[in-house]
Amino acid sequence: MSLPPEKASELKQLIHQQLSKMDVHGRIREILAETIREELAPDQQHLSTEDLIKALRRRGIIDDVMKELNFVTDSVEQELPSSPKQPICFDRQSTLKKSDGTRMADSTTMLSISDPIHMVLIKTDIFGETTLVASYFLEWRSVLGSENGVTSLTVELMGVGTESKVSVGILNIKLEMYPPLNQTLSQEVVNTQGDCEDHANLLCSLLLGYGLEAFVCVGTKAKGVPHAWVMTCGTDGTITFWESLTGHRYIHKPTNPDEPPVAEQPKPLYPYRTIGCVFNHQMFLGNCQPSDAVETCVFDLNDESKWKPMSEEAIKSVCAPGATTSLPPFPPLCASTIDASVTSNEIEMQLRLLVSEHRKDLGLTTVWEDQLSYLLSPALASYEFERTTSISAGNEEFQDAIRRAVPDGHTFKGFPIHFVYRNARRAFATCLRSPFCEEIICCRGDQVRLAVRVRVFTYPESACAVWIMFACKYRSVL
Repeated sequence: MSLPPEKASELKQLIHQQLSKMDVHGRIREILAETIREELAPDQQHLSTEDLIKALRRRGIIDDVMKELNFVTDSVEQELPSSPKQPICFDRQSTLKKSDGTRMADSTTMLSISDPIHMVLIKTDIFGETTLVASYFLEWRSVLGSENGVTSLTVELMGVGTESKVSVGILNIKLEMYPPLNQTLSQEVVNTQGDCEDHANLLCSLLLGYGLEAFVCVGTKAKGVPHAWVMTCGTDGTITFWESLTGHRYIHKPTNPDEPPVAEQPKPLYPYRTIGCVFNHQMFLGNCQPSDAVETCVFDLNDESKWKPMSEEAIKSVCAPGATTSLPPFPPLCASTIDASVTSNEIEMQLRLLVSEHRKDLGLTTVWEDQLSYLLSPALASYEFERTTSISAGNEEFQDAIRRAVPDGHTFKGFPIHFVYRNARRAFATCLRSPFCEEIICCRGDQVRLAVRVRVFTYPESACAVWIMFACKYRSVL
């Protein structure tokens, strides 16, 4: 590293002041005289440099002058000083963030960053004065092209100024990219985000992997909003719609528009209005029925008068093995970083505060019953178990426990609800939009006791299922 003339002059002046303050020159002269007097034999004409260094080290001069060193790494306005170390070796791990604002930089952005990492070796004496010992600019971008994003190298640190050709020491460096740049897991999965099409494709792929006959349906919801959902065809002909955004399932029972008006028709519970086509990795079928209304559609996919298939050659040109670029194996999903127990307690306490404030605004007092809240826990666990396995368990035991906890003449009401986020205020606002939940939260009567229980169930990539149940018991005064 070259310094401007004025900086070099300033550095020399600082070094001279430091040496004068410690009277280093005088102490060296004294030690030199003693060494010549005591150790120089009559037949010797001179002392070697090695002999002088040994004498200085033996009397502690070198340790006093270079008592402490400080290692500093600088990169793009980041300075990461290490703790002081004795001048023997360094063993330090630093994390340098390469980012654009608040976002971590991708591989393309990393390649465009040409700033080297500036490493500086600084000496700190017993008086706290710092002196520049060595400086090195590290070209770090070689790690971007290295295998597995890891590379090791060795650099020699040279002195500064007049000692620019004198070696100060050897530095062994290991550079590692974190996180690895070769992750190909879809951004929707990593961020637990994506639109309805992304979710429908993912859910359909999972169901196909489990051996079901599954299709992605493309159509509309209310008011003509485009939408995608999943359909499975059972061996008995049962058609099931899967809403990938919520996990809800609906059995499709088509209505016959030719039936007389007096005939009772099943009322659809699903939110879907029209359907234009269905597809999976092997088939693409267009709806060619007189009406594209979902409630009147017949899902006999083998009937070409109702569902027009795309040619197998066209599908194989897109979906056949080798038709698409092969991708490296997906990395494993990251384990959840959410503490389920702590998060459940935090959300529950926030909801208690929100309920108390809401009732206070209505002129109502709030009395919580912890035992009743505790009894709600098994029910929430049972709901999540049923949601993930479609198996109902523990409902009879929960009902029996509630009957034992509610005295004669009292009424119990409970309202469970499921969310995929952990925002307590947002969840509370959603619950108040339900008339039944609002009736529980704003309960009036004699001996009103309220309860709320929250259970958070964690999944990979920090996704979570949040179950909340509001409950109350009271004796009616009407």
